[in-house]
Amino acid sequence: MTIRDLIQSAEPYSLWIAIGFALPPVVAFLAGLLHGAGNGGRPPWKYLYSLLVYLVCFPGICSAVLTGYGLFFTRENLLDVNIAIYIAPVISMVVTLILIRKNVPFDEVPGFDRLSGLMAMIAMTFVFVLAISKTHLGIFFFGSTAMLIALVVGLFAVLKWGTYMLFRGKDEPKIEPPKMPTLPPL
Repeated sequence: MTIRDLIQSAEPYSLWIAIGFALPPVVAFLAGLLHGAGNGGRPPWKYLYSLLVYLVCFPGICSAVLTGYGLFFTRENLLDVNIAIYIAPVISMVVTLILIRKNVPFDEVPGFDRLSGLMAMIAMTFVFVLAISKTHLGIFFFGSTAMLIALVVGLFAVLKWGTYMLFRGKDEPKIEPPKMPTLPPL
């Protein structure tokens, strides 16, 4: 089963998927009303917000990557895509994060720093792969899909290491750069 087959099999459930992505912003709004101003960083509210952040960010990130891939690499027409799969998760993520930010600072939401780092790493990797693809570097892209995936994974590892080394604190240990596997001679 390919990802396209998985998306097509979700077509009959588009309404339920859209309703599912509409729930986290509603819950974030209601939580803000329930706990009142300035109390969002206290338990159990901060854990609810953490759960909401993870519930919307993982599908939102995947949908954003899928939309970007369809738009820039395969040149799909966004008028022909399933809104519940391509657009609703991103809108749900943005609206939920805006509502959560109004209720509590992101520093008080457990795990948000890690998730925001993941979002930044995925975005940078996507931009680098898009730049490489648009410059038509034949060495990598006239190869197989496995070569493209290896390039993306390698870029992600180097970017992750680089940002850790750039933004680590003085008391945090240095980590070794990622090792690239050596290929046997031809």
